[in-house]
Amino acid sequence: MTNKQTVFSTIDEHAETFRSISRSIGSRPELGHEEFFAAELLTKELARFGFEVTRGILDIETSFIAVYDSGKPGPTAGFLCEYDALPEIGHACGHHLICSMSIAAAVGLKSVIDQLGGRIRIYGTPAEETKGAKVPMAAAGLFDDCDFALMAHPYYTFERSGESLALDAIQFEYTGVAAHAAASPYEGVNALDAVLMLFNSINALRQQCRSDARIHGIIDNGGKAPNIIPDYASAKFYVRSASRTYTNELTEKVLRCAEGAALQTGCTLTTNKYEFSYDELLTNETLSAQFNQNLIDAGILPEEIAFGKDHGSLDLGNVSVRCPAIHPYVKVVEERFLLHTEAFRDAAMTEQAYDRMLFSAKMLAATAYDVCADPALLARIREEFERQTKQP
Repeated sequence: MTNKQTVFSTIDEHAETFRSISRSIGSRPELGHEEFFAAELLTKELARFGFEVTRGILDIETSFIAVYDSGKPGPTAGFLCEYDALPEIGHACGHHLICSMSIAAAVGLKSVIDQLGGRIRIYGTPAEETKGAKVPMAAAGLFDDCDFALMAHPYYTFERSGESLALDAIQFEYTGVAAHAAASPYEGVNALDAVLMLFNSINALRQQCRSDARIHGIIDNGGKAPNIIPDYASAKFYVRSASRTYTNELTEKVLRCAEGAALQTGCTLTTNKYEFSYDELLTNETLSAQFNQNLIDAGILPEEIAFGKDHGSLDLGNVSVRCPAIHPYVKVVEERFLLHTEAFRDAAMTEQAYDRMLFSAKMLAATAYDVCADPALLARIREEFERQTKQP
């Protein structure tokens, strides 16, 4: 039996445990930073498999890092777990499969790491859907000594690791003066007018934006009653683009739009970033090609692996600027069910989805094995990463 076959057979040996983890977390969805059941279950199982577990990383209650060190020189392989759910519709993004997949891959790799050398590190990263914990973890340098980081996202097809958009989440709050809208409107300062001017200014700005830019928002407070001049109104926006540099430029322009609306109406403006800022995903193509090759070796036809697309924004982007990383999509359902829908949620809770979760775990583990076993491959991955992140 080869080392890679040992990895696969170890995952098969514990398959029911990994299925049970997915079922349990999928049946008990928890919102971001409230994943107490999931974090407890995952860390308990990792400790049982011989990993040294540290909980509450950076005082984030539901985060963790689990490590197994071979005691021999070698690379650090990182696997990422997500386990938060969506409001009302539960695990409609398949995070119950993501965390089980990463743990299964780590356990599989652990079966041979003592021979290969190096260490395995599993990151429990809460709240990917909102204030993703990968952001402060990356900022604190927790990925800087990780040689490569892997995760895969459930989907209705196979898709190469591609791109994501850098993102800033900004809230705009305008304060004016209330007045009777019929008897004395001239005594008021209309905060809702400021919000409407903000929207109009941003709509005009879009014509001068690059094609990869996305600016979209909502009015989350527009006043209390039609006969009262609103003394408070607020809006929330996402500002996105394909690069952090351009997103920063766009955010500054949007802020100027907001300041102009305040000046025109006489309102006071307050702004804040209500969610963490995400960087763009830098897919390490060398690492991605190795994952795709493992899919092909396992019987997936090359034409079944779609080219990577932009699926919005990911907190993994902040990891990918700190260490080589990939985020492929893996087929777990047959029908073309879209993420964040009840149809996908239900299909991702079937035995077929669990089977494909285990298959995908093997592909992650095989890719990590290949990198750990081949110093030349690791060197190429590192060289590409250094080119990607080199400052101009």
